[in-house]
Formats: sequence, C-alpha cells, structure tokens
Amino acid sequence: MAADVLAPRASGEAWADAYLATAPAGDLFAGAAPAMATRWRDMLGRLSIQAQGDPATLADHVSRQAIDLGMAFRLTGDEQERSWPLGPVPLLIDAAEWAQIERGLMQRANLLERVVSDIYSTQSLVRDGKLPASILTGSPHYWRVMTGTPPPRGHHLHFYAADIGRGPTGEWRVLADRVRTPVGVGYALENRLALSRATGDLLGAMNTRRLAPFFDELRRGLAADCERTDPRIGLLTPGRFNQSYAEQAHLARYLGLLLVEGDDLIVSDGRLFVRTIQGLKRIDGLWRWMDSRFLDPLAFDGRSHIGVPDLYNACARGGLMVSNWPGAGVIESRAFAAFLPQLARELLGAELLLPNIATWWCGQRQERDHVRAQLDNLVVGSAFDQDVAGLPDAHFTPGSALDGTQRAALLDAMARRPMDYVGQEVVKLSTTPAIIDGQLTPLPFTLRIFVARDAAGQWRVMPGGFARLAGHGDIRAALMGRGDMSADLCVIDSHPVPPDSLLGVGAPAIRRVGGMLPAKAADNLFWLGRYIERAEMTLRLVRAIVGGSIEADLGPSLASPTMARLVDQLALWGAIAGRGGAIGPLCATALGDARQSGSVRALMGVVANIGEGLRDRLASDFWRLVRLPLPGFDGNVTETLLDASSRMIERISALSGLAAENMGRTEGWRFHDMGRRMERAVNGCRLLTAFGNDQASADDLTVLLDLMDSQISYRTRYLTGPALPPVRDLVALEPHNPRAIAYQAARLAEHVAALPTLRADGMPEEPRRLADALVARLAPLTGDMLTMGDIGDVESRLLRLSDAIGQRYFLQLRKTQTPDLLS
Repeated sequence: MAADVLAPRASGEAWADAYLATAPAGDLFAGAAPAMATRWRDMLGRLSIQAQGDPATLADHVSRQAIDLGMAFRLTGDEQERSWPLGPVPLLIDAAEWAQIERGLMQRANLLERVVSDIYSTQSLVRDGKLPASILTGSPHYWRVMTGTPPPRGHHLHFYAADIGRGPTGEWRVLADRVRTPVGVGYALENRLALSRATGDLLGAMNTRRLAPFFDELRRGLAADCERTDPRIGLLTPGRFNQSYAEQAHLARYLGLLLVEGDDLIVSDGRLFVRTIQGLKRIDGLWRWMDSRFLDPLAFDGRSHIGVPDLYNACARGGLMVSNWPGAGVIESRAFAAFLPQLARELLGAELLLPNIATWWCGQRQERDHVRAQLDNLVVGSAFDQDVAGLPDAHFTPGSALDGTQRAALLDAMARRPMDYVGQEVVKLSTTPAIIDGQLTPLPFTLRIFVARDAAGQWRVMPGGFARLAGHGDIRAALMGRGDMSADLCVIDSHPVPPDSLLGVGAPAIRRVGGMLPAKAADNLFWLGRYIERAEMTLRLVRAIVGGSIEADLGPSLASPTMARLVDQLALWGAIAGRGGAIGPLCATALGDARQSGSVRALMGVVANIGEGLRDRLASDFWRLVRLPLPGFDGNVTETLLDASSRMIERISALSGLAAENMGRTEGWRFHDMGRRMERAVNGCRLLTAFGNDQASADDLTVLLDLMDSQISYRTRYLTGPALPPVRDLVALEPHNPRAIAYQAARLAEHVAALPTLRADGMPEEPRRLADALVARLAPLTGDMLTMGDIGDVESRLLRLSDAIGQRYFLQLRKTQTPDLLS
C-alpha cells in the first residue's frame, strides 16, 4: 500500500508529534521501527481527519457504534449493565512481530494440553517428581473425579487464551493462562466491528488481518470432535446476570450455536439433550462459559443451581464434546507458572518461546526464602486464586506497599501455609496511545490473545485480540475493572489482505428451516410479546385520558363517567395506586412511576429484562429502541403527557415493525406473535366489558373505538355515530380487523396449528383443541347477538389457552420422557 493512500493532514501530524513529545520510553508507537512508526502516523492522520482534529469527537463516534451494537458488561456487584468502554485508537503490531507471538502461543497451548492430559491420566509428572502433588490438590479447579475420563480425540483443550504484556524494551511475556472461561474473545470481535463502522475503510487501507477466518476455524474445530458430522453445539452460559453475558450471546449468534443455560439441558441414558418445543433434542457438544464446579451438582459442587445433573455421566460415557474439558482449569493456577519452563524442557525438549513472568512458588523452601528476602521487590499473590491470610488483595499485593504490621502478618501466614502463596516479579508494561479527556495519552496495556483448534486439531491464533488499557487497580486481573478501557488490536501486513474465499470449501447442505427453539426461549418470546402489548395498551389508555375525543372542549375531568372508567382501568392494571387525585399526576404515575407494576416504565423494564435472555435472537435495533429513555413529561402539563404517550406508542410500533419485517417466520416468531395476540385479545375482552357493555354511552363507545384503534374503520362504514351492535361487531368479531378479538383468535389458532406436536397418533394436543374451539365459538356470532356472557366466556377460553401453551411448550419434558436418540 502506497504511503500517499493514507496521507495525513497537518492536524494528524500534530496529534502524533504532541504524543511523541511526552510518550515514555518503550511506548508501542514511540518505540516502533521506522516502517511501523509511519503506519502509526498514517492512522492517526486518518482518524484526525474523521474527527476534524478533535480527539473527543473521535471517541464519541466509536462509543456510539459500540452502543448501537449492544456491547455491554457488568462489574462485580452491578445489577445493571454498563456500556462497553471501547477506545477509538487501535494498537498496531506488524506481521513479523506477530509471527513470534503466534509461535510462542501455539507452543504453549501444546504444552498445557500435555500437562493437563498427564494430570488426568497417568500423573507421571507427579510420580516422577516433576510436579508437587500439592500443586494439584491445592487447586480448587482440580477434580479427581475426572481422572481416567478421556475427552473425545484426547483434546482437553479446544480454546486457550493468554494474557501477555510487553516490557519497555519490547520483550513479550505471558502474564496468565486462561482455559476455564475465554472472556474477551467476543468483545475482541465486537471491538473490531464497532471500530470498522466508525472509521470506514481505515482498517482495510492499513492491511489489517481479518478476524472472521479464526472464528470459522474455531467452530469447525468444535464440530470435528463431535460424534456426528452435522452436530448440534450449545454455548453453555451461567445466565444473563453473568458479567460477560452480552459477549456470550453475541458469540452464540455469530457462530450459530444454541445459547443454553443449565435449565435448558437434561441428561438421559448418558446423553445430553436440550429441552425444545419439539421435545428433547440431542446436544453433541458444549462450549462452556462456567467454571467446572458449577457444571454438575451431582459430580462437582452440590451447591450449584446453574449446572446440569448427570453431565459428568454424559462425559464419562463418551460422545459429548465439552470445551474445555472439565477440570482443565487446574492449569490456570499461578503456582503452575513456576514449573512451566522446566516442563517445557521435559515434555517438548525446548525452551518457552514466550516466557512467563518470573514466578516463585512458596511451597518450596528455596523459593519461599527468596520471596521473603526480596519481598520489597516482588508482588505476592494467592497461588490458587483464593482469599488467603495476610493478603489484602488475592490477586496481587506489592510487597513494598505493605506497612510493618501487614508485612509481619503476611510473613507469619506464609510460614504456616507456604503453599498458598507465590511471588512474582513486578510487571513493567509498555504504553500505547489512548484518548483520555479529549487528549491523546499513553496508557499501559495488556493483550489477551486467543488460540483455538481447527478441524484437523491444530492450533490457530486469532490475528488480533482483546487489548485492555489500565484505568485503576491491577491490570492483570481476569475481568475488566472500573475505569479500564478496551481497544482493538490490529495485525498489520505489508501487503493487502485478500478477501475470504469459499472456493474449494465444501458447502453445507441447503436448509430452509430455523434452528432448534429451546423451551425457555419460547417462553421468553411469548412473554416478551405480551408485555410489549400490555405497555402499548396502557399508553393508549393514558392518551385517551389526556387527548381523547371525549369532552375535548372541556378538558379531561373525573366528573365524566367514561373518564372515571378509564382511570379505573389504569388502577385495575396496576398502573396507578388508585383513582384519587388530578388527572395529570395520575397519568404521570401511569407513565413513569416504576413502583407501580403496571406503569409503562415498569412494563418496559420487564421487556428489557426478558429481552436479556434473548440476546442471541434479537437484533441490535431492538435493543436500541428498548434502551431509549422514557420521553420527558410534566404531570401538570397535558401536552407533555400526550406527547410522551404518543412517542412511546410510535416506539412500540417500531418494535412491532421489526418483528413483522425482520424476524424469520420460525417457531420463535410464532411464540412472540402469539404473546402479542394473546395479550391483545384478553385486553380486548376487558375493554369491551368496561366500555361496550349493555349500558355503554356514546362516549364509552367512542373511547372503545379509540383504544382498539378502530375509529377510522368505523367511520368509513357507518355514517351515524357509534352504536352498540356495530361497534361490538367491529372490535370483537370482524375477521379482517387486526385489532378485533376474533382476528387474534384466528391468528392464535394458525400459530398453534403450525407448531410441532409430540403425539404420534395424529390427535390434536390440548392447545390446538382449545384454539380451534375458540375460533368456532366466535365464528357464528354477530354484533347484535354478542352478549357480555359471550365475552366473559371468550376471556376464560383465552386464559385457558395461554395456560395450555405454557404447560405444553414451556413446562414440559420431565426426565421420564424417552427421547429420540437420533434426533
């Protein structure tokens, strides 16, 4: 790529020159070779042009893209998610330097596989004195039950991540090995997507290596260790309150994996199955994102409520790929780092290409004496990542930071249980450019690099990674901390990166069916539809009160019987506590008081919570709409209440449009639409009872037409004002009115008829019988025949149908069922 393609303007040169004037020695940009320094300048020039010379503008552009993609995370203890802190300036590494990192990580992955395999088979390393037995038994991640339980193809590890740091002189070292949960790989992908959107063709112009081929190799590698040629693989998540749940959902969607929780799975006859609306379907592989101790309460930790009983049995019987194999996390302990250099010489016959940071395990006398003597020059941490006596922070505590009392307490604790402690060298990290408070500022960084097996079982390194920039605290901690930032890592080639080609790659068989729908996902989709519809009807009630057609010349007043009934309806639906008070404050409560379970704010909160469990199935546009704040309003100003309710109705209409136009007509869409149809029909019955009864006034009927969004249809058919029989016919029985009760019943029957059945005798299941009977109940009626008794009966039938749908599709599948082992 010619240099003039990326020629920067003066403002870009100013960014670079100002940064270099203050960058410390060993900075990734300041210490770059001339060719890479030119790349850095070119990149900063392009970014400066896009931001019109203002670094804060650039940061805002990238932040908005991250939000649009739905990137989020939780800090420990957080109830609500936080926006993902993505910095706009990527880290650049040239291909030659990257090749050295690749070779070092592939060597390390092979070493870790050899060690874990020995630990859970012959244990020759312990028997021959190469590893102390207490290195295993002291770790909470060592599970004796897995000894003698080999994984498919002998692969204990399918996925491995290493935290690496660059010293001020340019050397790379491994800070930590990660094999239990690969946090960060999804964020690395999302960082690249967000940065690409925000910077146009910048990354392509710099010859940045693509990430997509790595993820394709990852999926093929997982599939290769499964028994079947077209396996069904699940991503096992601890649930939506996990710190990286958003990342897990994004990965499941991107890789085409089923996102499942422990409750979705069941083991029968030594096989693992997922609970779906079609019955039990076999799972061939799991990419687990939870610690081994939580996987199976019968084999590991009986206190776990998120695992799968008998999962160990499915592993032991063979035929189930689990990445990574339970118990592999024993290799993560800091104590192991002290032995890996020697193990590399013993098992691989070579030195580590990427060395550890120097580590001394205090379970050995000589090493313990060294740590005690050099305490001021080292950091001390827990050998097995557990809270231990004498350490204020189980991660790392610099010895120089301890006062006299703390030092004495630590040395005393180390004397009593020395095997619980390690000493490590103090890490001095290189810096990289980052935008802080509108200024280009050097920040220390670490990289998390990801390695995965391909279909042939060989290791492949992702050509990029997750860069973490230090805010506060220990940058070597496993999770993002308060004030930390992330950045994209770009591996730069000297020549243009060719586009991916599928030539020569076997294409999968064409399909026109969706994937499996787990029972929990069907449940969530159904209730997502119901709560969205419930929020919309509450908004229509508020809008009818503050801006309806009744008594428009006098303004809203509780003196109107119709108005009083509208307010009573809000109270019945839990949007307000009671009808006392002025109209404006009551409507303000119905809109924005989260303490009222039926308020719009509370209902939209439920929508967001349910949606959290569907992140792998909902588009980012959905999240953008749901996360928008409630429009502002003043309870004493009618116009603001009317405007807020109308704008929220428009927002919900946009959600409906997304479902109507963007969701594939799969079982998932059917359950979502059934939820909306069910809620609309039940609300229609209740509104008809309140405003369309035998004593209904003209105002009652007018507001009923407004609430059912049928005013225009009525006026185009009838020249006279609202009359009871035609109004009832239009809102209850009209088969072509998308708001009518009969229309909802027909759609419900269509959906239920299209859903899979578990019966082999051809007889209809309970939901089908109830839905068909409901349609038949309404079909012969007309508006002049319809009675309030009919409406009450229809509502009862709808509620029975809702219960039957739940019993059949959401609360099914007890272990006594016999699954089809070939399904």
